[in-house]
Amino acid sequence: MAPPVRPVREVAGLRPADLGPDILASTEPLLLRGLVADWPVVQAARSSPQAAIAYLRRWYVDATVNAMLGAPEIDGRFFYNEALDGFNFQPMRVRLDAVLGELEKHLATPQPPAIYVGSTTIDGALPGFRGENDVDLGPRDPLASIWIGNRTRISAHYDLPDNLACIGAGHRRFTLFPPGQQHNLYVGPIDLTPAGQPISLVDFRNPDLARFPRFAEALEHAQVAEMAPGDAIFVPSMWWHHVEALDGFNVLVNYWWRQSPDWMDTPNNALMHALMTVRDLPPSQRAAWAELFRHYVFEADADTAAHIPEAARGLLAPLDDNASRMVRAQLLKRLNR
Repeated sequence: MAPPVRPVREVAGLRPADLGPDILASTEPLLLRGLVADWPVVQAARSSPQAAIAYLRRWYVDATVNAMLGAPEIDGRFFYNEALDGFNFQPMRVRLDAVLGELEKHLATPQPPAIYVGSTTIDGALPGFRGENDVDLGPRDPLASIWIGNRTRISAHYDLPDNLACIGAGHRRFTLFPPGQQHNLYVGPIDLTPAGQPISLVDFRNPDLARFPRFAEALEHAQVAEMAPGDAIFVPSMWWHHVEALDGFNVLVNYWWRQSPDWMDTPNNALMHALMTVRDLPPSQRAAWAELFRHYVFEADADTAAHIPEAARGLLAPLDDNASRMVRAQLLKRLNR
């Protein structure tokens, strides 16, 4: 696939201490060129992939990780099988040092097996690594993860949290689409996914526009970021992103956090419950519920319950941790009846 014309807006010259709300609360993706260029892992990667692997081994302490292994024929694309009832790769639990050894062994292999360690908590797999390679996001208290592999392609998907992704080794290409493009991305099953999130069924390298004609429309809204070691990208919540790792050895460090209280549940649960309770209603009833959701959820404001005495507003009052616990208990009771 030829990269879309529109590049992600680039901001250069920043260091981690410069990251403020203008960056970390942006509603558009931002390419932060050279943000983590001073990281030792980046310096090692600029020397050679072998040097980057040796640097990671410094922090290894007998950790096992979740990995994906695909045959050379999948060309790095972790995806479904032909029937979409399984996958084209083998998940496994392995020692991280064994993964690093396999990646190093295949550095010169023209078509290697696809090897991928995704979303692994850094402090558990490589304790001490963040002491030299980290972005302090202060009170956001993010989940810090590491992603390690060779030339891989991760299908377009969205994440609920905001995401700051930093390139430690290798080059990556992010192709991003704004929320609302799911209709044009031909999203697959939501209850059977390769890695937890629903994904686009379109092969971005060889898009089949006869089968997926609306993908051409999606590309008109796409943004692309070409990234090198030391670069970072801010991906706002719910933006679809397709990620290609372009070298024989790649490391990405990312930070996830939400701009909402910890007690708030994931909206994915509400979506699944709505599929069970709302989607298959008669059209007139579904339209009525759409209006209720609009009134109480999507366009709710201070006027929604202003006519009700404050002490009597119940669920229509601002929620907090205690109220959330009560609602969750009521839901569980109703679901288990």
